[in-house]
Amino acid sequence: MAVERATGVGVRRWIRKPWRLAAEVGALLIAVVVAFPLYWMVLSAFKPAGEVRSERPVPWTLSPSLDSFRRVFEQGDFARYFANSVLVAGSVVVASALIAFLAATAVTRFRFRLRTTLLILFLAAQMVPVEALTIPMFFLMRDFGALNSLVSLILPHLAFSLPFAIWMLRGFVKAVPEALEEQAFIDGASRTRFLWQILFPLVFPGLVATSVFSFISTWNDFLFAKSFIISEVENSTLPMALLVFFDAETPDWGGVMAASTVMTVPVLIFFVCVHRRLVSGLGGAVK
Repeated sequence: MAVERATGVGVRRWIRKPWRLAAEVGALLIAVVVAFPLYWMVLSAFKPAGEVRSERPVPWTLSPSLDSFRRVFEQGDFARYFANSVLVAGSVVVASALIAFLAATAVTRFRFRLRTTLLILFLAAQMVPVEALTIPMFFLMRDFGALNSLVSLILPHLAFSLPFAIWMLRGFVKAVPEALEEQAFIDGASRTRFLWQILFPLVFPGLVATSVFSFISTWNDFLFAKSFIISEVENSTLPMALLVFFDAETPDWGGVMAASTVMTVPVLIFFVCVHRRLVSGLGGAVK
């Protein structure tokens, strides 16, 4: 009986292994397909100009060069564009995190009229394509006198980041038991103290998760930067710096790839710094 049972377990493991192997191979192939554009970007940034323009490109180089990066950093306004991107992305991340935390707490802990309608509006705002609202927002920024300034980039990204952040943080706030809040009030804590010293640390992983999405979407934005920064070129962001390397006849693809690589580095650094909190935050959102 024991031998038959062991044989049955071995057969079931043998049956499951091919499916598990196929799943692992499929996941590996998907990872390769997703990572290959990033690899090609970095490779092209280090290739000499002749290899970049070659009619027979190869996925390697035997003579890496830093000429493309040298051309990028020789651009006089590149450092200013970088600082503008950091300022815009940092402002959106901080503002959206704080506003979303307070809004998620309000719609979760308090009962008021039109609360369900407000949540539905938050959800509906995510369904509207950004491209469809670019022209109306252009006229709105013009009427406010915010065109050609960094404010015209901060406000739209803040508006598009808040609905997702509020919906995600609502689940984290709802997961905190109300008994914990009642116990804090019994111990003499005010609502403000409970909010910032108890509730805020508990939902901080969710704030990190929403901040990653806000940072990436703002950092890589080209549409708003191209539409709202018209004449004040010094207020442009890094995606606009790529236009310097585009020429109607001979685009500098090495410079484009080098500038794109430099743009990717802050995103990777930000992700590495918060990846542990991000994993726990996404896991909390699923729960």
